[in-house]
Amino acid sequence: MPTRSTAHLAELDRRSILHPNLPGTVDERIVMASGEGCRLRDTEGREYLDATGGLWLAQVGHGRPELAAAASGQMAQLEYFTSFWEFTNVPAIDLAAKLVSISPESLGRVYFTSGGSEGNDAAIRMARLFHHRRGEPDRTWILARRSAYHGISYGGGSATGLPIMQQGMGPHLPDVAHLTPPWPYHDEWYGGEDVTDYCVRELRETIARIGAGNIAAMIGEPVMGVAGMIDPPADYWPRIAEVLAEHGILLILDEVVTAYGRIGRWFAADHFGVRPDIVVTAKGITSGYVPLGAVLISDEIAETMGEDYGFPIGYTYNGHPTACAVALANLEVIEREGLLDRAVTMGARLGELLRPLEELPVVGQVRQIGMMLAVELVADKETKEPLLPKCAPPLPDVLRRETGVIVRGGRHALVLSPPLILEDAEAKEIAEALRGVLERLGPDGRVRGAA
Repeated sequence: MPTRSTAHLAELDRRSILHPNLPGTVDERIVMASGEGCRLRDTEGREYLDATGGLWLAQVGHGRPELAAAASGQMAQLEYFTSFWEFTNVPAIDLAAKLVSISPESLGRVYFTSGGSEGNDAAIRMARLFHHRRGEPDRTWILARRSAYHGISYGGGSATGLPIMQQGMGPHLPDVAHLTPPWPYHDEWYGGEDVTDYCVRELRETIARIGAGNIAAMIGEPVMGVAGMIDPPADYWPRIAEVLAEHGILLILDEVVTAYGRIGRWFAADHFGVRPDIVVTAKGITSGYVPLGAVLISDEIAETMGEDYGFPIGYTYNGHPTACAVALANLEVIEREGLLDRAVTMGARLGELLRPLEELPVVGQVRQIGMMLAVELVADKETKEPLLPKCAPPLPDVLRRETGVIVRGGRHALVLSPPLILEDAEAKEIAEALRGVLERLGPDGRVRGAA
């Protein structure tokens, strides 16, 4: 095929593709062509440092030949066959067994999906069906939290606590209540009360208002990613889980971002010391090389799902052989290269390099847990008014154009989630890039000298 210019590809893209979160007024397109390790290269030959891990998922980095070989080898043998009914395949069996072996002890079965949105939707359905089959059909309510992100399906999307992702697309799933997230930086939200005390009291009051016999589950990200890498106080999840268990309410942990080493453990449930009923995973299970998700469920729930006609929800790509083979190869790399420990040590190193940014007038806080980091940007340190919405052009665009470092922006913070293979020199490059731009950022959202 003849080589096509970037301009031609960009024009074809503009005519043909609807991109998520991209206003129609934006003409720019960056056509990525290759990747290796933490680096990406576009069709113009420009190199980038991927400080986002794509969308929180490039655990083992780009361009790993082991994963390509796993996909090729499986495709040559059995590329796909359904996992509905009694059908299964060797990679799906081996992957499920592997996941059970590394998962919290409360989880004994695996339900495969194609990604996180499907997984959260399935988890919500499972929670309601579990109670229904146990003779409690009134348990339909789902508790979630404001600022949470649980995907874009109607189930997970209704649990999501970000209004912009729901406006104009209703009506939404009924019987969903959103609680206050545990965000210690915004201590003013809690009226002088301890953050966890406030959230536990609010949970108890919500249960009393709705009625415990009407609530199926609470769903939550162990660390809230899209909201700006919000890590809760250490006692938050154990105390929340205790209240839920008192009332027979299932705990669904949305570990689409946090699982498979992102914060230095296979699962954040282990980090926070809780035993959930359901854990939803995706992203890092294959490091993004192929789409795959896995919902881990307790034996009790799995046995209930097997009653009558079984769990009636199935996706075309449940237990996809090629995806499962790639996942097995990916988990092997994570183990062989010690990437769980590396997420802890290199995450702490990157946090150490970024923390001096708190001296700048526009930086309210630097947060870090494992290889999840955020730089909270404020127009005023006293009021904590968010600065990012004022930035024009958007700050991630300035960073990418001036330094080649790709970060993610949100309402409150610049978010970083590099591959777990990040090197010290690359961590320094990220920190220097952020400092070079943020030192020129004013409270009006303008970067002095930016193109």
